[in-house]
Amino acid sequence: MRGLAKLAWTFLFLLALALTGNALTYVNLDPSYGFLNFKQGAVSSGFYLPFFYAHVLLGGLILLAGFLQVSSWFRKKYLTIHRNLGRFYVFGILFFAAPGGLVMSFFVNKGPWVLTSFLLQCSLWFYFTAMAFLKIRKKDVAAHELWMWRSFSLTLAAIMLRAYIFLTSNTFDLGQSSAYGIIAWASWLPNLLLVEYFKKGILRKALNKSSQVAQG
Repeated sequence: MRGLAKLAWTFLFLLALALTGNALTYVNLDPSYGFLNFKQGAVSSGFYLPFFYAHVLLGGLILLAGFLQVSSWFRKKYLTIHRNLGRFYVFGILFFAAPGGLVMSFFVNKGPWVLTSFLLQCSLWFYFTAMAFLKIRKKDVAAHELWMWRSFSLTLAAIMLRAYIFLTSNTFDLGQSSAYGIIAWASWLPNLLLVEYFKKGILRKALNKSSQVAQG
């Protein structure tokens, strides 16, 4: 079972690398490049592009940082790097990626069901990340780890949304708001529910680590 979980995390990390590589191609700042070519109405508003770049360019790097942040092996071996990456992850989400995603939500034009999903996701992403930061500032490691897992579960939505679109694009008409709505909600809600289901195990594990540190 542990080997299967490790394989799944490795696969997700490889997808994250690919997604980050694609996101960083937008550093060319070409307003008609790639995905932006389909969003010319939004681009012409003069309001969309800054938030798009804040969300996409930082979001890919935040995604990779998130994998390292939730890795207990990496945290033990490279604690200083873990803390520095944590600052990047937290402030990148709070000041760039989450606000960028929030504004971009209003330009999706897939109906209220999709808009509600993206607005709620970005709001919770901001809140969970802020709580993780506040808890570690108070040296509450157990609560910090739990809030970080909640935050990362929503960070993973970047991968899940694209995976579901790829898997269903030949079966469902994603131009329909109802079909896209299912994909939008499925990209983050099951992730968060899984964290909530296993949160006692996560919390207990974190408490045990804190106890061992205190005793050491």
